[in-house]
Amino acid sequence: MQETGSISIHTENIFPIIKKFLYSDHEIFLRELVSNAVDATQKLKSLAQLGEFKGELGELKVRVTVDKEARKITISDHGLGMTAEEIKKYINQIAFSGATEFVEQYKDKDAATKDQIIGQFGLGFYSAFMVAEQVEIFSQSHQEGTEGAHWTCDGSTSFTIETTEKAERGTDVVLHVAADSDEFLEEARLRTILTKYCKFLPIPIEFEGEVINQTTPIWTKQPSELTDEDYKKFYQELYPMSMEEPLFWIHLNVDYPFNLTGILYFPKVKDELQFQRNKIQLYSRQVFITDEVKDVVPEFLMLLHGVIDSPDIPLNVSRSFLQADAAVRKINTYITKKVADKLSSLFKQDRPGYEEKWNDIGLFVKYGMLSDEKFYEKAKDFVLLKNVDNKLFTLNEYTEHIQANQKDKNDSTVVLYTNDAEHQHSFVAAAQERGYDVLNFDHVLDPHFVGQLEQKLEKTSFKRVDADTVSKLIEKDSTTESVLSEDEQTKLTDLFKSAIANETMHVKVAALSPQDAPVVITQNEFMRRMKDMQRTGGGGGMQMFGAFPESYDVTVNANHPIAQKVLADGGSGEKLAKQAFDLALLAQGMLKGEALTAFVKRSTELL
Repeated sequence: MQETGSISIHTENIFPIIKKFLYSDHEIFLRELVSNAVDATQKLKSLAQLGEFKGELGELKVRVTVDKEARKITISDHGLGMTAEEIKKYINQIAFSGATEFVEQYKDKDAATKDQIIGQFGLGFYSAFMVAEQVEIFSQSHQEGTEGAHWTCDGSTSFTIETTEKAERGTDVVLHVAADSDEFLEEARLRTILTKYCKFLPIPIEFEGEVINQTTPIWTKQPSELTDEDYKKFYQELYPMSMEEPLFWIHLNVDYPFNLTGILYFPKVKDELQFQRNKIQLYSRQVFITDEVKDVVPEFLMLLHGVIDSPDIPLNVSRSFLQADAAVRKINTYITKKVADKLSSLFKQDRPGYEEKWNDIGLFVKYGMLSDEKFYEKAKDFVLLKNVDNKLFTLNEYTEHIQANQKDKNDSTVVLYTNDAEHQHSFVAAAQERGYDVLNFDHVLDPHFVGQLEQKLEKTSFKRVDADTVSKLIEKDSTTESVLSEDEQTKLTDLFKSAIANETMHVKVAALSPQDAPVVITQNEFMRRMKDMQRTGGGGGMQMFGAFPESYDVTVNANHPIAQKVLADGGSGEKLAKQAFDLALLAQGMLKGEALTAFVKRSTELL
């Protein structure tokens, strides 16, 4: 007996919409059809476990075959199967319930609204029509005494359904591949798609006689069942091109208030400015969905690698887009907490091992502290600061370390740092001679990190070692008296101004220690930070004021013997002042080009 029907819809354009707009990537038809076959198989297993199906389960496997000459792709399962009535119910009615409204609303909607609409319709099966000009279903229900059913549809709103003889329980979906989809008749192309989307499905997937998937990937197991080698081996399976082992990993496993499993790996970061993102793969019940996980994983953890599997992450019908909602936010928060807890336990249980890894994980920790307030609260106990002697301290340890020596006259703690210890060596050395400690902040994130710490730590300021003369970096109550009179200081200032002849260099004479350098060139901490922020696009509306001008302070040491020589040298004083200034420039790598050539010539003449 054959029955012909029409899908209850008043317009003919549902299939063109599915084909052209609903699924951005045609290859996922295979993911949808294989996933359906796996679902049917798992449902049968569940019925058997509940005692509601008492027949022989037999070999539960999904088979994918391709016949290039006949232009057919077949997806076969040995699962629940369907009667003719069930096919009409699940394939025709449910898929197209409200389809008229759907079509009308869909046509003019933007992507976000479209996702919300199409998420209501079970259209996964119909992705087959992206590549097929005709689709057939042959199915035999698991229910005793039922007849086999054969459904046919050519992509219009018409279908036929009739009884048929089918020897085995289960469903065969046969795709008659359209002329514009020849690529999907190639065995290699199908194998690539199956490997991408179905590699970890829980039911064996056989393609051309070979099982292509692992049915129990390690994230589905309990951590107690696994060894370090298991985790490392799985990492190599996920990233076969990686030459490095991961530093460590986190096994995610939660079933309330949402379901989430997975493994996140901390990789070694070689070039910190060239992060490899999109290395976390998102699965839903072991079906690969996407590696675009920015809504599920916090921004700073996009640097991690691994797998997240959750059936609770809302997807639109094409599964191409995540729909951010309360569940996603909870998952995001949970992952952040798990990462923070893992880092905290590593720090507490094996500090030497944690310190060895700091160069690789410091980036994650600082980025996380800057991006997420809750992470900051946890991480402030395990973030490490490294000084120029390569010693590592927690925030509390470092505050204790410098308390005695690095408080200014207002009882505020001053943290000194360098962003280039070699380039700023003379300033670092001058600070160390005073017994001060100097931190190394030489990463691109560190200017932002310094700003954050200044906001968070009470009565604490940060100064780069070249922001002022060493005696002014940390101002104490005691002052050094100048050996020069006011007139002599004025004359010395004028001589240096005349010798330098550069408006960006602001000359001042100060009473420093005779052991300090004769001339020190510095850049004000505040102005330098403003320029840095402007250069990196920060600072909000500061762009409207135009570029901050270059501006340096030139401090002449009144108590250095050279000051006396400049004053006493009559007509040659200006020449000597120029030489002292050029030496200060040279010490900072600021003497270049014609000025450097002139300096070398002048120095040779003085020998």
